Amino acid sequence: MASATVSRQAAGVRKLAGYAGIATAGLALGLTELAAGLSEGVPSAVSAVGAHLIDIAPGPVKDFGIKVFGTADKGALGIGTVLISLVLGFFVGRAALKRPLVGMAAFAALAVVGIATAFGEPSYEPATTVIAIAASAGIAGFVLRRLLARIDAAPAPGPTDGVPGDGGRRRFIAGTVGVGAAAALSGFAGRSLVIRRSEEVRTSIALPVAADPVAAPGSAASFSVNGLTPILVPNDDFYRIDTAIVVPRPDVESWSLRFTGMVDSPFELSYADLLAMPLVEEYVTLSCVSNEVGGRLVGNASWLGVPLADLLERAGVQSGADQLVGRAVDDFTVGFPTEVALDGRKALVAVGMNGEPLPPVHGFPARLVVPGLYGYVSATKWLSEIELTTWDAFDAYWVPRGWAKEGPIKTQSRIDVPGDGQTVTGAALVIAGVAWAPTREIAAVEVRIDDGEWMQAELTEPLSTASWVQWMVTTNLDPGTTTCQVRATDGTGETQTEMRTPVAPDGASGWHTIEFNTA
Repeated sequence: MASATVSRQAAGVRKLAGYAGIATAGLALGLTELAAGLSEGVPSAVSAVGAHLIDIAPGPVKDFGIKVFGTADKGALGIGTVLISLVLGFFVGRAALKRPLVGMAAFAALAVVGIATAFGEPSYEPATTVIAIAASAGIAGFVLRRLLARIDAAPAPGPTDGVPGDGGRRRFIAGTVGVGAAAALSGFAGRSLVIRRSEEVRTSIALPVAADPVAAPGSAASFSVNGLTPILVPNDDFYRIDTAIVVPRPDVESWSLRFTGMVDSPFELSYADLLAMPLVEEYVTLSCVSNEVGGRLVGNASWLGVPLADLLERAGVQSGADQLVGRAVDDFTVGFPTEVALDGRKALVAVGMNGEPLPPVHGFPARLVVPGLYGYVSATKWLSEIELTTWDAFDAYWVPRGWAKEGPIKTQSRIDVPGDGQTVTGAALVIAGVAWAPTREIAAVEVRIDDGEWMQAELTEPLSTASWVQWMVTTNLDPGTTTCQVRATDGTGETQTEMRTPVAPDGASGWHTIEFNTA
């Protein structure tokens, strides 16, 4: 009986030690976030570790994350990184109860991992980063020892064996809760400081007027249908898919864009240099290759920037340089045929989106916008370098991970109204959506009800050859369950195939099909 009681009490002590480990692991992460907020030279540890996890994760795992979490996949991975760290902290706390050196060794290992993964981060400054991460881990390890010292790990015989006395228990609980609160507050404060610092700079920028502006969308460019995606997607609603756990926020004063590789005249541009060049605007629809049929990982916006062709002309592209590589500040890369930038489409080094400087999540201070190509091969955000090389000499980030090296956007259409599974009422039913085939335009959209005849949809006037259009049909339906399909034909005369294919390796295909009920 006494033995069982002691065992239960010992288990309770180990559990308390685990809680101390959770609190101090959180403290280590929180302090590194605070350091990142106080110094531009220290990257976020959560970001660095999360980015490394993305790099080593198999392609199907990434696809699963995007499919399940959509545009929230980065937040989910960030939360997952924190949770894994806290779980490890629980076991470190238990192990360190009787072997204190285990706790110190674990936090030392945490520091080594954090420093190692921080090497590839854009804000990395070696000395500052090493000091910040090592100090954070050291403080957390010291605090863990102090918390564990409040637990009576070697009890004398008695009814309270194996647990702290009332005073010790209160001190332990208060200390652990205090450490947890400090962890949360330091992490929140650090992240807030980073965001505020970059937003103050971005919002102070006044973009120049474009030398070649676009006309504002007229009434013929959009339909007034409740639930229909707007012809221009607001920046806050525009999809975001990338590999950054924490959004890179380069210092605009020290940021530069380099042109390197197989060029006659390598050069470098500051942000001020870019803004001083003749800028053009273009309406361009961007799409993620991970967009499922009927998915929302696609959007249309007005982009302001310097024509990529003009910059390549200045660099002097050498013979044989048939691949353009865009490199981000976090070393993410894309690659596409050089001829794409020179064939007349308005490929841009963009600095503005929908009339304002690029939002941080969409690439501030500059990014690539290449009409007609999926983002994974073209849309480098937080751009830092454009390198000219050969097609065989380099494979960009996603290619070794199983995705096609070339990624032209497939002709696609989507039903927005009514929603799948929705119940609608009224004699005249409006069915509406969007369709896109950037650089090829949309020539026609057809809608079919319950395997009936295809109906021609009315289209809005296109904003550009690279922009999507809205479409709409009005029909009368009897009460009941209805199946609706849509397909689009692009300007080359090619109609979407009915055959469903997955997003890998070069984009999904098939007709978007929904069911809804008519009352």
